[in-house]
Order: sequence, then C-alpha cells, then structure tokens
Amino acid sequence: MPGIVDRYILLEVLKVFLAIVVVLMLIVVSLMFLRTLEEVNVGGLGVDIVFHFMRLQLMRDTSSLLPPAFFLAVLVALSRFSRDSELIAMNACGIGPPRIYRNLFLLAIPVAVLTAWLALVLQPKAAAGIQEIRLQQKEQAAQVAGLQAGRFYVEEQGDVVVYIGEIDRRKSLGDVFILDRRGGKSRLVVSEGGQHRIEEATGDHLVTLSSGHRFDGTPGSGAYLIGDFKDYEIRIPGGGPTKPSFTKRSTIPTRELLQSSELEDRVELEHRVAAPLAIFTLAVMAIPLVDISPRQRTSGRILIALVAYFSFFNLQRLAESWFATGATPPWLGSLWYQLAVLAVVYLVMLPESFWVKRLRHRLSSERQAA
Repeated sequence: MPGIVDRYILLEVLKVFLAIVVVLMLIVVSLMFLRTLEEVNVGGLGVDIVFHFMRLQLMRDTSSLLPPAFFLAVLVALSRFSRDSELIAMNACGIGPPRIYRNLFLLAIPVAVLTAWLALVLQPKAAAGIQEIRLQQKEQAAQVAGLQAGRFYVEEQGDVVVYIGEIDRRKSLGDVFILDRRGGKSRLVVSEGGQHRIEEATGDHLVTLSSGHRFDGTPGSGAYLIGDFKDYEIRIPGGGPTKPSFTKRSTIPTRELLQSSELEDRVELEHRVAAPLAIFTLAVMAIPLVDISPRQRTSGRILIALVAYFSFFNLQRLAESWFATGATPPWLGSLWYQLAVLAVVYLVMLPESFWVKRLRHRLSSERQAA
C-alpha cells in the first residue's frame, strides 16, 4: 500500500511539473522569437542564424526555469490532493508529511541533477556562443558602416582608388576595382570576388582579392605588364585600433571558476550553483503552504506562497549584489537567502504545522485523561 501511494505522489507531481515546463517553454520561446525578429528587423542579427541564436538562448535560460516550475508543480499537486481529501486519507493510513517529504526529495534529486548540468555545463557554453554571435554581428555592422558597396574610396591623397560592387554578410566582396598609383607606378587590379576583414591592431580594412587580373604600366605609354593573380591584398586606412572583445564571466567554464580565487568568479559560481539548490529549497518550502484539510481557507496560504516565491528570487539578486560589492563577508557567500526564506516560511506556518497540531492534540488528550 505505501509503495503504491508513493508512486502515485511521484507520478502526479511529475506530470504537473512536465506540463508547467512545457507551458513555460512555449511562453519563453514565443517572447524570444519576437525579440529576435525585432533584432533582425533593425539589422542587429542575421536571418541565417535566427534559430541557432534562439537555441543558444534557450540553453542558457532553461536552468532558471526549472526551480520555479518545480515549486509550482509541488504546490499544484499537493493542493489538488488536499482539495480531493487525499491528504487526509493518506494521513489516516500513516502517510504523513515526513513520507511526502521523502517522495518529493526522490523526485527533486534527478531534477536537481538536470538543472546542475544545464547551469554548470551548458549555460556557459551557450553564453559564449551568444557572445560570439554578438561580436560577429557588431564586426559586420562596423565593416558595412566603414566600407560600403557601390562606393569609390579615395585614399593616400588620391593615389589609391577602391571600388567594391557587393558586400554580403559573410564578408565576401564582389566586382572589385583597385587603382594603385603609389611609388610612381600605376597598378590596376580587377577581381570578381574577395574577402574583407578589419585588423584589430590598427583598425585598417584589409581587402584580399582572389583570381583576378593586374595591369602594371604608365598611362600614355604602350609598355604594360598584364598578368593574373591568385591572391592580392590591399590595405585601406581605418579609424584606429579596435577595442579587444570583453569576455563576460557568464561565458567562463565552471571548471575555471572553481580554480579561481577572485571574488567576481565566486559570485558567478554561486549563481550557477543556486539553481540546483533551489530545487530542494523550494520543494521543502511548498509543503507547509498546503493545508491537509480542504475545509481550511487557502487564500492566506496562497498569499504567503506568492510572497515567498517573489521574495526568494528577488532576495537572490540582492544577495549576489551584496556579495559582489563586499557588503556581506566572504565566508557567508550569497546562498544564505535560501535558508533565510525557508526559515521565515516555516516560522510563519509553524502554528498550523502538522507537528504542532499533533502536539496540541496530545497535550489536550493528557489533560482530559488527568
């Protein structure tokens, strides 16, 4: 009998959890898709990488969705048990809150392991991929802004004239014409294609042509040297050195964070560890927020559950900010908020707890017997 009830509790909570995760995923993907389309519309993101970009964002954000989804699943499932008087029946059969705690922990363990894998392994990889895409888009935007198709570029007091017919998002060039008159000689270069990049050290534009023709000679004379080339590179002065790319701490692998002694790295590490720990904390927090008897008014408990939920995640941001700025000591860290919210919830719900009620009943029975 207890084994059947245990499986029943686990399956009910699991079904509700999966349903909530699917709904949250659909909402997040819809909002993410709209934001991505806005970026594509303003030219901040290429059309060819929309779905890859969304996949990386989903990998990065999934670990933060699982803790609230599990909390809601436990609340919804236990509330349904209470409404159908199943909690009373379980309590009458000897399956009280301790047994429910054990069952929820059995389900919380694989969910926490999955959340840890997402937060500690996939999240930094996805964040690094998103940063790389952002940097590439910024580089392409800078290139297009500094070197545009269909324009003549005159450099070196007119000694260098460059014309580029086409520039695509892959940095490929088409219909390139270059007239170079430096050094007293005239060189005319034409090519159907090439590549363009910006040199980080100087900020200059480097145009590399492929499979073109070159004409060397002096205008007005018949002495011309005509030849074909496989590669030809010309430098166009740019706007100065480019700034080195900044690496966000969210992109640093967890293994490197474990080996680091810097405060910022520890803050990032504890931020990632907070997600799997929150699975257990929120599961333990949800149980006293559901009353066993369906006759009790639930509006007060629902209000406490909402306050506890929002306090938990808002206090997380505050704790991490205080830890990063040195407002809290290093030995305390930034994970103390989970125990603090859990303690407050249990203190508030202590007069209505299962153990206090049983203690009252025992004391009342002893007084009546006396």
